[in-house]
Amino acid sequence: MDDVWPWLAGLAGEEPPPPQAVVALAAFADGTTSIVLQADHVALAEGDEEENTLVDFSLALNSTNGGAARVLWTSGRFEAASGVALQRQLLARLLDEVITLSPSVSCLSGNLGLGVGGAPESKLDEEIVAGIGNDSAASFFSLTLLLRLFWLCATEAPADTGFLFFQALGADIQRALVDCRPALALFLASLGPDVEERFMRSLGYMLAKLCLLREMQADADQPAPAATRRPRALPAACLSYATEVHGLWVLRGYAPVLAMPRVTCAASTTAPITALPHEAPEEPALRYGLVHQQLEVVAQLEYAVRARRGERFMTVAVRVDNVRVRVARLGFRRDDADADADGGDAHDDAMDGERHFPSRLRLWVGPRFGASYATGPSLGRSTGNPEQDVETTRTVKGAFAAAGATKLANGGVPPRIKAKTRSSARARNRSWRWEQEAEGSAGVFEGVLCDPATGTEISAWRGDNNNNNGGAGDPRNGMRRRYGGPGRAFSKMRGLVVAGDELPEEVTWRVGREAEGRTLPWRVGLKAWLTYLPNQVRSRHFETRCVEWAHEVDLPLAAVNGDER
Repeated sequence: MDDVWPWLAGLAGEEPPPPQAVVALAAFADGTTSIVLQADHVALAEGDEEENTLVDFSLALNSTNGGAARVLWTSGRFEAASGVALQRQLLARLLDEVITLSPSVSCLSGNLGLGVGGAPESKLDEEIVAGIGNDSAASFFSLTLLLRLFWLCATEAPADTGFLFFQALGADIQRALVDCRPALALFLASLGPDVEERFMRSLGYMLAKLCLLREMQADADQPAPAATRRPRALPAACLSYATEVHGLWVLRGYAPVLAMPRVTCAASTTAPITALPHEAPEEPALRYGLVHQQLEVVAQLEYAVRARRGERFMTVAVRVDNVRVRVARLGFRRDDADADADGGDAHDDAMDGERHFPSRLRLWVGPRFGASYATGPSLGRSTGNPEQDVETTRTVKGAFAAAGATKLANGGVPPRIKAKTRSSARARNRSWRWEQEAEGSAGVFEGVLCDPATGTEISAWRGDNNNNNGGAGDPRNGMRRRYGGPGRAFSKMRGLVVAGDELPEEVTWRVGREAEGRTLPWRVGLKAWLTYLPNQVRSRHFETRCVEWAHEVDLPLAAVNGDER
């Protein structure tokens, strides 16, 4: 796969170009069938003008048994003499089609952004593709070509080619994921959120299938005790990037759930979802749904630089503008007409609520590790010390017999007295508890989800109350039907939004005035825990997974004139 990019560059330099050029992408071990990328050159003469050459790329299955090659996909014809290189033209076409094939569409409209026949109404701007850095452009092209080939294997190619794709190209996918990170960050930063979401869900679907196949192969190749000790996560599939724009630091992260490492617990170590009977979901539909999910995180931090005349320092203040977390389903929905014809998607709707959910978030920001140009942080929130209002009411009632009738012998009523005490307490109970902390020179915003019924921290629960949870209650009952009813911890769209009203306090640092006018490196990071507990189905399965991202961003310290705050 690494040879494709230079092979494309060599096509434009050949004079005269060959009628057909072929490069092999994958082949079965016996060599009977192979997947190839071929370029067909067509020369067109237009009167007395200089002859033009058109290039048509295609992906095909070649067989050594003498049969004709089966063409799976064609790109359409490009002008070889165009100002845009063949590599960029083909990359733009692949990206357009990959985005169109996204398995999850916007909730606002089933055909949002699509024209007649599912074709995209607008294509990627050539400047976006041309802006991808040359250093990692080859690996980014390889990842895009692999993604388009995956969709061909999943929808149009024979069934055995899908196995060939992952068997022969799985290592290429993992290598491309690591090498293309700079180019992928540039590409995603240049897109709008709508197109970015569709591209990453298309990529996430392929990575979810890759992770599932890795687990199945590991279980088949190794005995059960060894398999349970072998880590199955794929950290390379957990992609993220961070940028500075319009006074915000924006960190975006995407991770297929199966690619995230599991948090060890008493019931299991790093065993996969299919390792032990008491951990595996009993329902096949539930097992399928939990595999095809992707964590999507957006964290926006607002920063401000303040300085006053006469002071020898500037203040850098950072607050949380927005944190949005969602676990998206990586699956296809049929059209309403098809659903009504065979009974509808009632079963899919029943499984829609069976998703992993965020149970803990840690967002941190601060100067570059080891830097001494900033002093701090100064935190803006004290450690939680909740108050409890207690109301006590005492009522005393008494009744006495009349005078002269106190003797029991004369039929009098004995003295009676009655006392009653009533007390009530009122406390504020919230599902999410947010705190501030400092770790070195970084300020930390941390939120923990607690079961509203028992107060148990969801991410720390291990299913063994006697040994590992300190007597904490079982949160599975309290977290059922978590997407509906009063006091729910998540939105109706199965997501979590943390805005400035939840975390209004700032974290501040002081930087010397000698840094005025410079751009300093800053760092942001996020760690997210995802947990699954049964929502509406009966299952004993539970697990917690975790992923962490960290990036450097720019902090511009503009020159300050006069007295500013």
